[in-house]
Amino acid sequence: MIDQQTRSRMMAGIRGKDTRPELAIRKALHALGFRYRLHARDIPGRPDMAFPRYRAVIFVHGCFWHGHDCALFRLPGTRTEFWAGKIAGNRTRDAKVAAELDTARWRHLTIWECAFRGRGGIGLASVIGQTAAWIRSDEGSREIRGEF
Repeated sequence: MIDQQTRSRMMAGIRGKDTRPELAIRKALHALGFRYRLHARDIPGRPDMAFPRYRAVIFVHGCFWHGHDCALFRLPGTRTEFWAGKIAGNRTRDAKVAAELDTARWRHLTIWECAFRGRGGIGLASVIGQTAAWIRSDEGSREIRGEF
């Protein structure tokens, strides 16, 4: 178990935007010729990337923070009630944002951290390939995750 001060310091150091996976995806998509807006305030949920030309948005989600059902998610052993409530709130907000995007006719793609990390990760090249194909398509909203 980790004491409360250490856990607080660790969690405070985690970025909310411009994370390594997000930056890697942005760089690769830009190299493929895609142009996008970052954290657009006028689109529900302030997506990590918005592609107005394709009416599509991308969220890059950390498995812990969004309570993903994969091997990378584990509730901390300290302050369990606090974390369970926080993560449940994040999941509720994610569902509300998805509904708002659907209503506004924006396609949305969620790329999960487990697509990059862990035993089931599919790798950046695969994530970028699937993402580029999705952006160019008329396919509805979807997610990219690891193979767990």
